[in-house]
Amino acid sequence: MAENIAGVFADAIATDPTRPLLTWYDDASGERTELSGATLANWVAKTANLLVDGLGLGPDDTAGVLLPPHWQTAAVLLGCWSAGLTVAAAAGPVDVLFSAADRIAEADAWPADERYALALAPFALPLREVPPGFVDYVVDVRGHGDRFTPYAPGGATDAELVAAARARAAEFGLAPGDRVLIDAGRYPDPVDWLLGPLVAGATVVLCGNLDTSRQSTRETAEKVTKRLP
Repeated sequence: MAENIAGVFADAIATDPTRPLLTWYDDASGERTELSGATLANWVAKTANLLVDGLGLGPDDTAGVLLPPHWQTAAVLLGCWSAGLTVAAAAGPVDVLFSAADRIAEADAWPADERYALALAPFALPLREVPPGFVDYVVDVRGHGDRFTPYAPGGATDAELVAAARARAAEFGLAPGDRVLIDAGRYPDPVDWLLGPLVAGATVVLCGNLDTSRQSTRETAEKVTKRLP
């Protein structure tokens, strides 16, 4: 049983890397993006390589992540954890900052030498205008390698996060093979929407701006077996 997050992620995709692992809906924009385990792993590897090879970061370094639940957020978080970084829980100085474009105003509370902005747009489109002092994540990350060997011991907070994720998965009754629908607005903590399903061996249908009138049809179409309450 994996005790670090990179191991949990590897175990989650090992059986069938081609199965849908994370499906993202935004009911405000109409977006649907489906990522297999292999596709998400590619984004995670590129992110980790950006951090390690591009920025020279690794264990003992910290990341600020001002991002909502989203498939790109999953790539950023898993990339940070794979590289051994600690994702800061509160505002303060960090080594690298990832911010949604609509949260740039909060960046002053997170001083960082390296700063990335994300549009979180459909089809991973780049920002129309990059904020001063920031680099567009989706543009920069594409140039990095597709393979990465995770930092084996895991980051300083990995054990705590994995334990919390197992507790939440048990609380939600998640089991291997479950396909779980999650309202992103109700569950902003990645322990709930990302790590809990991963440790349980479940796959995720993550819904932003959830339109409850579409929920029943979506559950049928996505073969959902469980939804978080």
